[in-house]
Formats: sequence, structure tokens, C-alpha cells
Amino acid sequence: MNIKAISVNVGKALLVSALFMAISLGVSLLYGRDTGFGPLLISFVITLIVGAFPFIFVRNVPTLTTKDGFVTIVLAWFLSFIFGMMPYVMWGGEFTLVNAWFESVSGYTTTGATILNDIEALPKSLLFWRSSTHYIGGLGVVVFLLLVIPEASPYRLRLTNMEMSALSKDGYRYKSTKVLWVIISVYIGLTVLSCLALWVSGMPFFDAINHAFSIASTGGFSTRNMSVAAFDSVLIDVIAMVFMAFAAIHFGLLYAVVATRSFKPLNNSVVKYYFASILVLTVIIALSLVTDGGYTSWGQAFLDASFNVVSYMSSTGFANCDNSSWPWLAAVILIFISFHCGCSGSTAGGIKIDRLLISFKAISNEIRKRLYPSSVSQVKLGGHSISDGAVSAVMLFIVVYVLVIFASVILVMIFGTDASEALSGVVASIGCVGPGVSELGSLENYSTQLTSAKIIYSFDMFLGRLEIYPVLIVFSMIFRRGR
Repeated sequence: MNIKAISVNVGKALLVSALFMAISLGVSLLYGRDTGFGPLLISFVITLIVGAFPFIFVRNVPTLTTKDGFVTIVLAWFLSFIFGMMPYVMWGGEFTLVNAWFESVSGYTTTGATILNDIEALPKSLLFWRSSTHYIGGLGVVVFLLLVIPEASPYRLRLTNMEMSALSKDGYRYKSTKVLWVIISVYIGLTVLSCLALWVSGMPFFDAINHAFSIASTGGFSTRNMSVAAFDSVLIDVIAMVFMAFAAIHFGLLYAVVATRSFKPLNNSVVKYYFASILVLTVIIALSLVTDGGYTSWGQAFLDASFNVVSYMSSTGFANCDNSSWPWLAAVILIFISFHCGCSGSTAGGIKIDRLLISFKAISNEIRKRLYPSSVSQVKLGGHSISDGAVSAVMLFIVVYVLVIFASVILVMIFGTDASEALSGVVASIGCVGPGVSELGSLENYSTQLTSAKIIYSFDMFLGRLEIYPVLIVFSMIFRRGR
């Protein structure tokens, strides 16, 4: 393992966090040097020194191997969690050591689950830093690394391939060097447009930029205790919902829409299934709310149902109402959506629609083969044939994903958490959704969860954001080295 090369590239990731800490310091000064200035200043200095330290001793950075690339990814995220929690710990309040860790992991993994009962008690600078962890994590610490790695380096291509889902590569149809700029341009575009739209609709600019960070990263951290519901505006609800829906679509397709000035790139099976799912599940939940949820207005039922479906499916986790007392039918659907989530090639979490579609088609194909043994058929998605190896990889990922959920639920229950609460928390965490259902509903938080449960949930967030395999590969390398 090439320690020098790994340390330099991990240092670059920490310097990105230091940059956003510096911007947060500027926010503190803008608001009269609030109470977040001291913790952020100390955290900035420490993060900057540690991030820059490898550059002092490493002159010529050797080429990394694929194994080193996996270690770099996992270590960059893990150390970002640690340095990202420092401002919280030093500020105090509700931030115990475990709570600060949970909030930092939730931020960088764009989960959006919080332990805070009073978000509005935080100073503006700390609120901005909290949203910044979403923004860094959404685009990916590793994507920031790609900005500073020479284009000619073979490591750049390897790192791109490891950070992005294999299912999303075909949709971009660009060289690896172009992929980075596609991601960044769409990401920044979503941020700017959603910020301006929210601001024009009546949301204060500070709140608008923070919520735009959460929307683009499909994160969910809000500056208000009541999330989006605090603004009590149907227009803001609709704007947030529209941008959340687009943020969970393949970034390559969104880029193609702008580049071709046509919506034809969205005319494929994955996007159709995505919007059809939103429509069908919204109707079912709205019917449930009117018939069994105490809603008397169909309009309000459809607004709340559609907002929650889009919020959970995009894995953003914003709230425009309290869904903790919704009927069990609606709750079960929200759990399914948290398992399901958005499209590959976006910042959304979960298994991804692409994988589910491939699994459905693979099952249908297997049934056809058994009915007609002599027939020759292949799984296709979006007009492209999927190799048997890719299909097997998808099915295996889903199996591993479910096994992680099963093991995590058992562990959380062993430590004393109720079964339904454990299932809700685990599915929401590994899917990077944030809110669950019932006691962990849209306007609830994780402050009352056991310390052991918070640690398990945070590990699930980490696994979910990195799509499990990079973490398992690094653990396997450590185990094999130890043996």
C-alpha cells in the first residue's frame, strides 16, 4: 500500500473541508461574529494543517494502484467525518461526542438525519457549515479530488470508475475527463436555480442557499426546526418538490437535456418508471390520508402525499408536514420508497431505480426461459442489452443490501430498540434518506435513539453512501493483511 500517495490525496479532500470552513467563518463575520466563529476557526486551522501536512514531506506523488484508490476513497470520507464534527463538539449544546459524530456522518453522506431538537438555536455560521457538509458529500469528496489530479494520470480514470455506479456510466456517454464537468455543471446549476427560485418565492436568502445545498445534494438538512413546513407556503413546497425530483434524475440525462435543448433524453424506461412511481404512490398515499388519515381536503392530501413521496424517493428528506401519525399503509409505502429511491448517476441514495428495473426484467427473463427453454433472450434496459455479468452484479448488490439491513435491524433491536423503529431507522440510514416513519417521521429526530443505535445508523449511512463494496473491500484488505 502506497502510504505517501494515499496521504497526499486524502489531504486534498481535507483541504476541501477546510475551504468550506473558511467560507463559514466569513458567514460568522457577516452576522456579527456569532458564537460559531471560535469553534470554526480552531477546526479550520487544524483541518488545514493536517490536510496540507503530507505536501511538506511528499515531493513526487507515485501512481496509485486500484487497491490504493479504494483505500483513498474510504479514508477520505472517514477523516472528513472526524474533522467535520469538530465545530459541533467545540460549540457544545446538544452536541455530545456521539451526537456530533452522527450529525457529521449524516451531513457528509447527505442523509439529513439529525439529533437536534432545536436547529434554530445554532448560529448562522454553524448552520451554514452543517449545510456545507451536504454540499461536499453530495458532489463527493472524491469528485473534488478529481479536480486536482492531473488528467493524464491513470488514477483519475480508476477513481472515477470507483466513485460512480457502474450502471450510470453508459448514460453519460462522455470520456472520463468530461464526466467530471458534466457532474459539476449540473450540480452547480441545480444549486443556483433552486436557490433563486426559493428566494424569489419568499424564502430569506440565507435559508434559500442552505436549502439549495440540501436539494442539489439530496441531503435534507434545513435551517428550521419545522423544515420546509416552517415557511407555510404552497409555492415553496412546489418549487422544492420540483427541484428534488430533478436532483434524483441521472445527471448525464439532465446535462443532455440542456445541451440538446430537448426533453428526448428523458424518454427512457428508467425515467418513465421514476415518474410513474411518483404518480402511482402519491395517489395511493393521498387516498389513504383521506380515507384513514383524517384529511378532509383532497388538495392538501395530494400536496402532502406528493411532497413526501418526492422527498423520500429523492432521498432528500425535507418535510412540509408531520407524517408521524399517518396510516400504516402510507408508512409502509414510505419505507418501500426509502428502499427504492432515485436514479443511478444522481446524488440520490437507496438501491436505485436502475437496479430494481434490471432485477424485475431479469426475473421476467428467467420465467420466459423456463417456459420456453429453447428461446434466446437477454435483459435490456433503455434499449441496451445488459450482460449476464452485470445482471448478476445487480442481483448480488440487492442481496448484500438486504443482508446489511437485516443484520443492522437485529443489532439495533438487541440493544433495546423497538422492531418497527429499528427497521425504519436502518432503511432510512442506509438509503441516505434521513427521516423514517412513526417515531422517526418527517418532523422527528434521532435525539432519543440509543447511543448504540446512533453508531449503527451512522455506519449504515457510510455503507449506503459508498454503495457498500468499497467499504467491504477495504475491510477485507485489512483483514487479509492482519492474517
